[in-house]
Amino acid sequence: MLCKRIIPCLDVRAGKVTKGIEFQDNVDVGDPVAMARAYYEQGADELVFYDITASNERRGIMIDVVRAVAREIFIPFSVGGGLRTLEDMRAVLLAGAEKVSIDSGAVRNPEIITQGARAFGSQCIVLSMQVKKTGARPQVPSGYEVVIDGGRLFTGKDAIAWAREGERLGAGELCINSIDRDGTNLGFELDLTGTISRAVSIPVIASGGAGTPEHLRQAFLEAGADAAIVASMVHYGRYPIPLIKRYLHEHGVEVRNGAGSE
Repeated sequence: MLCKRIIPCLDVRAGKVTKGIEFQDNVDVGDPVAMARAYYEQGADELVFYDITASNERRGIMIDVVRAVAREIFIPFSVGGGLRTLEDMRAVLLAGAEKVSIDSGAVRNPEIITQGARAFGSQCIVLSMQVKKTGARPQVPSGYEVVIDGGRLFTGKDAIAWAREGERLGAGELCINSIDRDGTNLGFELDLTGTISRAVSIPVIASGGAGTPEHLRQAFLEAGADAAIVASMVHYGRYPIPLIKRYLHEHGVEVRNGAGSE
């Protein structure tokens, strides 16, 4: 069995890590470079960096911050926010990222998924999905709708169908971010995560709602997620990564070093 991955998320706005609830009322919580280094030293398996206003502001990503973070860590690093072209992806990879996370740009131009997979390999392409429960209807039979531009624009796309389409187009991984759970510390949206995990054959990352180590156990063992994003629970020091890994190891989840399993 592959080890499950714990991935701290740095949502960056104006050069600072920020955190909100349901994509609103964000407050700054720290410096991305210092926080990235701290999570690397704690034993994070990967790191993800989102420039959360780049898509809505129709601008490029803060490449200088990406480059500075990449110099401080030696684990896989995924970067997203405002990536719309192969040139955008190439710039991020050359700045030190191992993966690119595409979201709004992929909804507007799905072929960018295929183009990126052909140019850099599917393993580099993460399709990130902002999803909100809006109720079942003919256009959105699952009741889960894809939203873009930082939760501002509803697309009418069904999340399950878009996940399958993303895999078909060449994405190597899916990150499922529940807007309803984002920043709430109430736990992941297990129904959404589990439904998508069963619908595709590529790895699925659960995102939005992690508040305790038990929430990660549920995402891994009940919803079938391959990895889980953590933010508030680590940003505010409530649960250091070694503690999370120890809990998961003790509760039947295979994790990498730091779990006391060596």
